[in-house]
Amino acid sequence: MTRKLESLFDLPPSTPVEDEPTPQPAEDLRSQLQTLDDNIDKIDAALPGVRGLEANDKEMDGLADLAKSSYNDLMDLGMQVDSRFASEIFSVASNMLGHAITAKTAKMDKKLKMIDLQLKKMRLDQQQAIIDSKAADAGNGEGMQTAQGMVLSRNDLLDRLLASKDQKDKKE
Repeated sequence: MTRKLESLFDLPPSTPVEDEPTPQPAEDLRSQLQTLDDNIDKIDAALPGVRGLEANDKEMDGLADLAKSSYNDLMDLGMQVDSRFASEIFSVASNMLGHAITAKTAKMDKKLKMIDLQLKKMRLDQQQAIIDSKAADAGNGEGMQTAQGMVLSRNDLLDRLLASKDQKDKKE
């Protein structure tokens, strides 16, 4: 089928891909992983720890409480003044309530981001544990190769499929 397309569009014949990547030995991969782990440990040691997360929570709670109390004061004041001045006071009161909501939302967003980072770290730790266990199994000789794969170009795959189809047609 690809030869028909090549002749139809006047394309040069396709050549199979011969630049297959050579698999790296397991020892080489282990040494690269160890080097990466060492570099990550160096970076972690160089970065200072994150401090003051609880202080930020207290500040956000304080700002939210202050905004809510200002909202309540402004609402009481708006109910006691002349109606032509009350609209501006109520507008400012709604802004104060908006600030309280923003402070609470920022606090929750920060907590959700921290939880997300913790989940990502746990996932990476689990993946690393799986990789380490597979490497240990392969090192013990317990690892068993179950299949053999090969890299094929699209044209080679189509040729094989067509050849298997032709063989089935001949058998019938």
